[in-house]
Amino acid sequence: MPNSEEHVSVAVVGAGFAGIGLGVRLREAGFEDFVILERAGELGGTWQANTYPGCACDVPSALYSYSFAPNPEWTRRYGTQPEILDYLRTVALKFGVLRHIRYDTELHEAGWDDARGHWRINTSRGSMTADVLVSAIGPFSEAKIPELPGIENFTGTQFHSLHWDHEHDLAGERVAVIGTGASAVQFIPEIQPEVGQLTVFQRSAPWIVPRLDWATSALERSVLRRMPLLGKAVRGAYFAGIEGFGLVGFVDKRFRHPYEALGRLQLRRQVPDRRLRERLTPDYMIGCKRAIFSDAYYPALTQPNVEVVIARITAVGPRSLRTDDGVEHEVDTIIWGTGFGVPPQVFDRVRGSDGRSMGELYRDRPQSYLGTTVTGFPNFFTTLGPFGAAGNQSAIYMIEAQIRYIVDALRTMRDKGLQRIEVRQEAQQAFLREMDDRSRDTVWVTGNCRSYYQTADGSANAGLYPNWSFEYARRTSRFDADAYLTSGVR
Repeated sequence: MPNSEEHVSVAVVGAGFAGIGLGVRLREAGFEDFVILERAGELGGTWQANTYPGCACDVPSALYSYSFAPNPEWTRRYGTQPEILDYLRTVALKFGVLRHIRYDTELHEAGWDDARGHWRINTSRGSMTADVLVSAIGPFSEAKIPELPGIENFTGTQFHSLHWDHEHDLAGERVAVIGTGASAVQFIPEIQPEVGQLTVFQRSAPWIVPRLDWATSALERSVLRRMPLLGKAVRGAYFAGIEGFGLVGFVDKRFRHPYEALGRLQLRRQVPDRRLRERLTPDYMIGCKRAIFSDAYYPALTQPNVEVVIARITAVGPRSLRTDDGVEHEVDTIIWGTGFGVPPQVFDRVRGSDGRSMGELYRDRPQSYLGTTVTGFPNFFTTLGPFGAAGNQSAIYMIEAQIRYIVDALRTMRDKGLQRIEVRQEAQQAFLREMDDRSRDTVWVTGNCRSYYQTADGSANAGLYPNWSFEYARRTSRFDADAYLTSGVR
């Protein structure tokens, strides 16, 4: 437990994929004076928090894993939540990261102390200071529940998919699922057979494309153990396939047609009822929102105990949901599949040299340099920051690129005895102009939809990198010190 006088070289917030990966690379680079602050009692980030039925990754496991820690033991093409969490535990143990993690330690406030040239950090277990602060907080770490009239008067059970109530028995109940995002698409087929009546409230229909999941055989796993080069080849093949979706995102919207045809074929093949199919047909370009991989979602919606409602919810009663078509839908349990707060509220607790918070900057206009540093926040780094995430690649690939950049920056500070680095405002502005220019005619901005891919007014890209991920990895392969103001020599 940190005391009020404790000082560390590097404080990392979050023990998910980014925090653990950063811990591995810091140790490899000779850094030992660092801590990873984790608010939960277990590592894993989103894979520790999300335990809803059917929780799994939508990127093949061979790619949704660290390049430095391949795992030939995946039992399915797409890793499930328990298996991914076990993988992270194994990596943290193998590479000696566990001793750096402080559990049940939530960040309450962090502010840059310009006079002393370090970060002052208050947590749920005390205060400390650090030369460098790194946010390894995932973008989907805080549940979002819409403010509906009467929600406080609901007398049944309600919970968000991020906080699944495993003690509550859904058998035979009238259940309302609000939202049809990636989480809901996974848990709806799991709960449909056990509930009495399932009412799915859909604001906009998601694009659903075939998942093609399968269980790996003992023979497959044995071959991958004996032939690691084959594992690398499989990873490369998945990388190329997913990277190709960039053709839709930022090259030319006309490339969307084959993908949309695949989605429509999936819908027609799995939903024979024309009226239901009309409700489930997206009215925006694929890629404008996150496309979802599933072979089980549409069949679940065709079952006799399921109704899909497209009318807008206007009020919540003690045991009902009222929609704008005047219908009162009686329910016993509400499950919120309404996504996450972006940016996370914790960004409001991190304040830079001028007193402004990361959250304020993000809401003003998502901004960063390379998704890793921000003007006005000295000695501060982020993973998957604005324009550091890709819509056409595994998040782990982008995270590893950012980790390389961050560790090289810290190595530069150590080797040159620098006390402070801060990205130059002109470098950040040039980067943001590049992002805006490349995003201007993309599907994210002109795709006729609203999503967290966009700014609040829907007019601009809110933070996806509008270029190939391998190009991003190239430009973050080394710390570009010329883009930074540096001062102080220890």
